[in-house]
Amino acid sequence: MPLEVNISRLMSRLETLSGFNAAPGRGITRFSYSPEDREARNYLEKLFSTMGLKVAVDGAGNMRARLEGSDPNAPAVLSGSHIDTVLHGGKYDGAVGTLGAIEAVRSILESGLPRRHPLEVAVFAEEEGSNFGSTLAGSKALTGKYSLGDLEKLRNPEGKSMADMLREGGYTPETLKDSLLRPKEVKAMVELHVEQSVVLESKGIPLGIVEAVAGIRALEIRLKGTPNHAGATPMTLRQDPLVTAGRLISHIEVLGRGSGTGSTTATVGKITCFPNVSNIIPGEVRFSVDIRDVDMGGMESVLRGISTAGPAFAGSAGLSFEMLLVSESDPVTLDRGIVSLMKECAEKRGLPAMAMNSGAVHDACMFAPLVPTGMIFIPSKGGRSHVPEEYSSPEDIEKGASLLADVLYELSK
Repeated sequence: MPLEVNISRLMSRLETLSGFNAAPGRGITRFSYSPEDREARNYLEKLFSTMGLKVAVDGAGNMRARLEGSDPNAPAVLSGSHIDTVLHGGKYDGAVGTLGAIEAVRSILESGLPRRHPLEVAVFAEEEGSNFGSTLAGSKALTGKYSLGDLEKLRNPEGKSMADMLREGGYTPETLKDSLLRPKEVKAMVELHVEQSVVLESKGIPLGIVEAVAGIRALEIRLKGTPNHAGATPMTLRQDPLVTAGRLISHIEVLGRGSGTGSTTATVGKITCFPNVSNIIPGEVRFSVDIRDVDMGGMESVLRGISTAGPAFAGSAGLSFEMLLVSESDPVTLDRGIVSLMKECAEKRGLPAMAMNSGAVHDACMFAPLVPTGMIFIPSKGGRSHVPEEYSSPEDIEKGASLLADVLYELSK
């Protein structure tokens, strides 16, 4: 008997969840540990209770709701995502994976089919990094990447630490070490997520089976010259870092396109110019560089190119050059067995699916080095995400939740 998800129920819950919003009419703003987040969590806890799931919350605010199988000592099959958003974001990012996991487990429960393994639904905290600028903070804490000391150091723009915000919210970050993920207790982790890009929509395919997640190298480039009068300084006697920044930024695009892997991205998204006055030649320019690839070689190629071209461009203009590594993560390869299982389940349902990579990081990335991990993508209209216009159709959400249910059940048998 095929599992049947109730898409009307799922979409109704999505609408309810989107109502917990600090900025109505301007997308969805729901930061972790906010009043809106607490209301959303209370709502989810009630859903878990009606399903007979036992809820546990750790010191970082991660929720795990457990439905026992016939063998309570068997490792659990875990699924879930996050419910926090960026400022003025959309209602699908994270929420579809969280509510999709709830609906998938509900469909398994309602089917009455036998299971050996427990099922768990997870709601990860602070995935977006909207409070403290660190993405995946909740799942990093759960998997041991962040300690209490790290949570004390992470601070929001007002200077409040993540640990203090947790305490104010009624959590106990001091107990974090007592609830770390134990790999032997988790058989697999599978996350459903909106794609946040245009690949699936452009190909007309409703499901993506993620094989790898791109690694990231985040840089800050600093070019320093000599600020001076815009009218009195001849063009031949200037040390203008903004002009050189423009040349280097254009070269970075060339490096990204020519890395040789076909999957490299190189993006400059933030530029700061000092003193940023119209009639003064700038004295310093700083800009970000976001380099991503599922192939480490692609990222290294762009890094080498910048470290060679940057000093050369700066030297020819009489400038100083500095390249700082802000953060880094390595590419993640997802479990081949789960990828194969997803393909089999999609074929049995007659659902078109394609293997693909993810350029964005997700909570699943923290689990992949520890337990067998998989991801399912559904299309995002126009590739839009982190904006109020973010949208995935009920039809695609239903397909994603159905595939998730099949995969979770097969793993739990």
